[in-house]
Amino acid sequence: MVTIKRISAIEILDSRGNPTIETSVELNDGSIGIASVPSGASVSTYEAWEIRDGDPHRYHGMGVLKAVSNVNNIIGPKMNGMDVVRQGKVDQTMLELDGTPNKIRLGANAILSVSLAVADASAKALKLPLYVYIAELIQNKLPKKFDHMPTPTFNVINGGKHGTGNLDIQEFHVVPATIKPYHEALRMGEEVYQQIKEILIARNANYAVGDEGGYAPNLFTNLDALEIMMEAIRNTPYKIGLEIFLGLDVAATHIKKENLYVIKDRATPLTTEEFIEFLSDLHRDYRILLLEDPLSENDWKGWQILTSKLGNEINIIGDDLLATNPQRLQKAIAEKACTAILIKPNQIGTLSETLAVIKIANAADFKVIVSNRSGETNDTFIADLAVGVGAEYIKFGAPARGERVAKYNRLLHIERELKITS
Repeated sequence: MVTIKRISAIEILDSRGNPTIETSVELNDGSIGIASVPSGASVSTYEAWEIRDGDPHRYHGMGVLKAVSNVNNIIGPKMNGMDVVRQGKVDQTMLELDGTPNKIRLGANAILSVSLAVADASAKALKLPLYVYIAELIQNKLPKKFDHMPTPTFNVINGGKHGTGNLDIQEFHVVPATIKPYHEALRMGEEVYQQIKEILIARNANYAVGDEGGYAPNLFTNLDALEIMMEAIRNTPYKIGLEIFLGLDVAATHIKKENLYVIKDRATPLTTEEFIEFLSDLHRDYRILLLEDPLSENDWKGWQILTSKLGNEINIIGDDLLATNPQRLQKAIAEKACTAILIKPNQIGTLSETLAVIKIANAADFKVIVSNRSGETNDTFIADLAVGVGAEYIKFGAPARGERVAKYNRLLHIERELKITS
């Protein structure tokens, strides 16, 4: 039996320059698993609790020494000697140690860092690629046939909390057709991304990048951003609506003020019904394929209306609405409030809970999109997770910045290992 010998954590920096936690799990056979945890800027009310130190004299209160201490002094000693391949038991032990519904005592960042590092260590001990081990965890059987790669959706323009604040919509995506091999889809996204830069330069617009590597231009309206994306695609060989599509993360919770949606493209605030019409017009004019968080996280009735109206044509994706939470997902399924779920492990706090949510989504024929956060690390775990669970899409940000590119490049290596060419 391969057991946990030692668990240790340190404080490192994420892609925004904020502290986060990295944990190492050493096994009695010498294998070592390592994982680090990202952090979001646009955060759902329903996410598991991320512990920060709150010390204003250190990292502006953003330090994670409390989370590090919880791993080193509480979780680690409890885990020593445990069978490393019993992921469910490991995760359940941490949940019992925490003892709160939302991981407030130990912190979801502390718990998740251990959970992911344990899985990484287990895969190494078993001499399996991590994505194969994850497939075993979610299916409880091997071998699994890997017959497709997830399709990337590229965040090429950053607005909202990911940009400079002048665009209301948080993310503007280009999405290659799912029939494209992964390496071709990656090239398509990168080529459109570079075309957008050329257009911004020609217009004397700002082409600095935001938190997720997409450009954060000084445009006047959200439609300006969509028009630039359409022009960029027209400058490539790819056919809009056939080979490549657009996607939006509206992050609508953050533009809703006193029950009305406030957006620069309209002179007055919009009711839910009016905002749904606005989104319907965007779909008609710009071939929107993926529509994430189109309404606020508590506007359940609006989500139902929108899904009834557009759910057969495009993917209506719950992120803030669902928060990788099984109860909220089951409610969305029952109420037909969306058709797809964004999966972010740090929203729920353990790998086992993440896989359980994915199983619920699969049973309901929901599309699964495995996603990064705006404050990322170079950890590539979610790339393996996406392949291991058979996700339809991945969302890693722009095809730029090291913490994004590391994940895209990891998928290139997996594609080559699996010899998936279509």
